Amino acid sequence: MAQISASIKREAYKTEIHSPSGNVLISDEPESVGGKNLGFSPSELLASSLAACTSATLRMYADRKGWDLEEVRLEISLEVNRTENRTEFHRSIELLGKLDQTQRDRLLAIAKVCPVHKILSGTIAIHTELV
Repeated sequence: MAQISASIKREAYKTEIHSPSGNVLISDEPESVGGKNLGFSPSELLASSLAACTSATLRMYADRKGWDLEEVRLEISLEVNRTENRTEFHRSIELLGKLDQTQRDRLLAIAKVCPVHKILSGTIAIHTELV
């Protein structure tokens, strides 16, 4: 289970996010909505999770198979339609290296089963409590 802690003080929208292993991220909002753009926005962090997981999953799979995958380049966009209560991710993957079409097709299938893709594609429940 992933566990993250976050805190925000008086500085508008600047949030410090901490992992148990000691990593720290700053999240903020763009200046256009009152933030100082000091870090990724929450939506950018969500899209980044899918990009990071997809990249790592493809790298691990290609390495295990001994395939000549030199680089994976990804672009993720996140669109929220509040009227329809629908969120869409658009993921574009570029695979660089000497890969045949069968390998490319397999890597596309693997991208669709990376852990974050599975989480975002499944049913999500959020339980909240005040302490």
